[in-house]
Amino acid sequence: MLNESILIDFYEFTMAYGYFKQGFKNKIATFDLFFRSFPDKGGYAIFAGLESIINYVENLTFSREDIDYFREKKIFDEEFLDYLNNFRFSGDIYAMKEGSVIFPNEPIIIVKAPIIEAQLLETFILQAFNHQSLIATKSSRLKESAGSKLLIEMGARRAHGSTSANLGARAAYIGGVDATSNTMADRLYHVPAMGTMAHSWVQSFNSEYEAFKAYATEFPHNSTFLIDTYDTLKSGLPAAIKVIKEILIPADAQSFAVRIDSGDLAYLSRETRKILDNHGLQACKIVVSNALDEYLIQNLLNQGAPIDAFGVGERLITAKSDPVFGGVYKLTSLENEGKLEPKLKLSENPNKMTTPGFKNIFRIYSEGYAQADLITLHDEIMDPTQPLTIFDPIQPWLQKTFESFEAKPQLHPIFKNGNKAYKSPSIDAIKSFKNNSLNEFWPEIKRFYFPHQYHVDLSKSLWELKQTMITKAKNLNR
Repeated sequence: MLNESILIDFYEFTMAYGYFKQGFKNKIATFDLFFRSFPDKGGYAIFAGLESIINYVENLTFSREDIDYFREKKIFDEEFLDYLNNFRFSGDIYAMKEGSVIFPNEPIIIVKAPIIEAQLLETFILQAFNHQSLIATKSSRLKESAGSKLLIEMGARRAHGSTSANLGARAAYIGGVDATSNTMADRLYHVPAMGTMAHSWVQSFNSEYEAFKAYATEFPHNSTFLIDTYDTLKSGLPAAIKVIKEILIPADAQSFAVRIDSGDLAYLSRETRKILDNHGLQACKIVVSNALDEYLIQNLLNQGAPIDAFGVGERLITAKSDPVFGGVYKLTSLENEGKLEPKLKLSENPNKMTTPGFKNIFRIYSEGYAQADLITLHDEIMDPTQPLTIFDPIQPWLQKTFESFEAKPQLHPIFKNGNKAYKSPSIDAIKSFKNNSLNEFWPEIKRFYFPHQYHVDLSKSLWELKQTMITKAKNLNR
């Protein structure tokens, strides 16, 4: 089995070799991980993937087979191969907590380490962040639509491989789903697994009644009958009702349901509810599935569909509507004569310009809600006893002053000097943190159409540093 450590774009090794030969091996650098825009034109995103990143960094070493592979490339000398053979991450990593609400152009993760070490983390950090944050964000949007209704992730069979299925289920649980169909995700990450029957079960018996009766006999306290195999209202539902009355109610079953997986879900759920209620089965729940997303769920509920649970598959696990998150990892400072010297990437596209320096983030709270995120230089101090004026970094004349506020730092030490400095919470604690965090914001950021734009601003000191560096860089390139 290949060592996961070499899940690294090859140019990172060629750069590492160049740094090594140019005497940069011990130069400290900082890299920021951030993203530039929301998927689905939303108003917020959810950070997931930190635990995967922690596990990767803790186990980042190169095996004898890896060294042999690099030797066979005939690119690297033995001194560099010896460096890789003894490689261990020795730097610092700061990050937002997993489950945090995040916004474009702010550093979600900052790596401060010898430049080779920081560079070699790029690929894995980005893929873990981009994939899992994408799924967590999509899941959160789905939960906004479903509200208190049960939401089940059912996408393993449509996922892009086993890693996508398993980590996608974990991210979906953080984002908002209540359970998964993926058994391995339950074993690995403690995401509650649920499931009953497929159409093949119904087709294996001579009738729907026999299929449902057999299932209810084996699982009297966990029966959900799939009623759309032949005719939802004329055969599937009557067979389910008969079995519920003959088997489940005499067994004092407290939880049972019917599931619809095709057709007009609004119409079929309304008709199903009427028929169930007419038979005195108000306790029977209705579950629906079939290519659902947040918009369809919202529409179904707006139409008054009496649905109790939603199963969401391909459009969640692949984030089908917008399947690329777009996080990037950029150098922001490099050691020069013992001090970190800010670095800036210029671009004719303002969205692709970076913010220089070793930084921190404070979330500003006032009037009971989070009002803005303020990116500062790493050593800046926030003084809540003094008024705080923030301004738009692109249009600095747009300003707001807080006379009373609370500033909470968002970046936390994850690794210090190569050692883990963070106690990883349980997945349920992460999910609870996400829910509480999202409730700190104005509800308008949750709108699917034209959401409120939450502000991410720069401190005056950081903004002035950036402007000075932009001017200097442009003058140098004239």
